[in-house]
Amino acid sequence: MLLTKAHFPGLLMAALVAMSAQFISDHYGAPVMLMAILLGIPFQFLSTEERTAAGIQYASRIVLRVGVALLGVRVSIDMLTGIGGTFALCLALAVAATIGLAVLTAPLFARDRHFGFLAGGAVAICGASAAMAIASLLPSDKSSERDLTFTVVSVTVASTVAMILYPILTSLIGLDDQQAGLFLGGTIHDVAQVVGAGYSISEETGDISTLVKLFRVTLLAPVVFIGALVLRNQAPKGKAPPLLPGFVIGFLCLAALNSTVTIPAVANDIINTVSRACLVTAVAAVGMKTSVQELRNVGGNAIAMILSLTVFLALLVWAAIRFVV
Repeated sequence: MLLTKAHFPGLLMAALVAMSAQFISDHYGAPVMLMAILLGIPFQFLSTEERTAAGIQYASRIVLRVGVALLGVRVSIDMLTGIGGTFALCLALAVAATIGLAVLTAPLFARDRHFGFLAGGAVAICGASAAMAIASLLPSDKSSERDLTFTVVSVTVASTVAMILYPILTSLIGLDDQQAGLFLGGTIHDVAQVVGAGYSISEETGDISTLVKLFRVTLLAPVVFIGALVLRNQAPKGKAPPLLPGFVIGFLCLAALNSTVTIPAVANDIINTVSRACLVTAVAAVGMKTSVQELRNVGGNAIAMILSLTVFLALLVWAAIRFVV
C-alpha cells in the first residue's frame, strides 16, 4: 500500500502517541510498548474518524511490517557460535514447544487456536514485536484487534515482572553469570527487559542474555513462514496470506547482509532506531483501534494462558541449562 496524502493525519496522530510513550519510557523507565498501547486506547475514536482512520490503519499494518523487517539487522549467523549449537537447538525446540502447547491448549482456556498462535509466539519469541508480526497473518475479524492489544499488554507486563524477578531467581537456583545470561535471554519476552535484567547482574550476563535474545528474534522468520503455510491451507480461496510475507523477506535479507559484511555502526544504529520507531508507532496505532469494552470481554482465562506459557518456557530453558548444556 503506497503512502498517500490521505494517510498523513492518522499517521501523524499515531506517531505523536508513540513519541509520548517514548518520552515517558525515557524519563520514568516505563516499558515503551505498554505505554504506547495504553496511551493509544483513549484515542480510539480517531480510528473511526474519516480524516484519521486510513492513516491509523496504515500505521498498524504497513509501518509495522517495515519495523519487523528492519529487525533483521540485529541478527547474524555468528550468534550460533556465540551461544553454542547445542543450546541454540534446545532454545529453538523450546520455542516450538511453547507455541505448539499454546495452539493445542487454547480451547482449554476458552480461546481459539488463532489466539493460541498469537499468544504462544509472543511469549516464545520476542513479545510485542512477534505478536504484531503474527497478527498480520491471522484472519481479520471483530476480535482480532482486541486480542492483539490484550496480548501486547499482557506479555509486556509479564516481561517487566520477569525483568525484576528472574535475576533474583537465577541466584536462588544457583546459576552462574554465564548460565544466568542463557536463562534470561531464553525466557524474558522483550529485548529491552532482557537487557535490563542481564546487565543488572553483570556485564558478562548482559552480553550473553542479549545475544541469546537476539537468536530468539531470528526464529520469528521461520515461525511466520510455517504459520503462513498452515493458514494458507485453512483459509478460504482468495484470502490466504502470502507464503513468505514481504516483511519476512526483508528481515532475512538484512540478516544475511549482516552475516556476510560488517554494517557500519552508524548505519546499524540508524536502522535500529527507525525499526523501534516504526514498531512503537504501530503499537500505538493498534491501541487507537481498540476499545476498553472489548478488552473487558477477553477474560481471565487468557491471562492464565499467557502466564502458564511463560512458566512453561522458563522450565524448558532451565532444564536445558541444567541437564543439556
